[in-house]
Amino acid sequence: MTEYTVEFVGTGESITVSDKETILSRCIEEGIAQEYSCRVGMCLACSAKIESGDVTQPAARGLTEEERENYALTCMARPQSDLELDRGQYPPSIESDHLASDDGTAPADADD
Repeated sequence: MTEYTVEFVGTGESITVSDKETILSRCIEEGIAQEYSCRVGMCLACSAKIESGDVTQPAARGLTEEERENYALTCMARPQSDLELDRGQYPPSIESDHLASDDGTAPADADD
């Protein structure tokens, strides 16, 4: 088992996480206020932008393959190196969801 340091950008918080546990599980154990909801890699509430380092997250179904390179779902992500994460940063796919109106159609000014 290898342990890595995970630092959270702008908070001064850091934790040690083994490559056998998720970042979220360690956050909960250490009392770090990491948002989460489903804990199964679908809702994106626990999303963080990877500023540096590598993770493995094969079950992060809520992210596209491209997004997995730049974002971690902390409920699924296991460190593969020391990391710097920016919590509360969401991938482009969730940002585009906010542009849609409640009925599923794009707002009138979405193309402007």
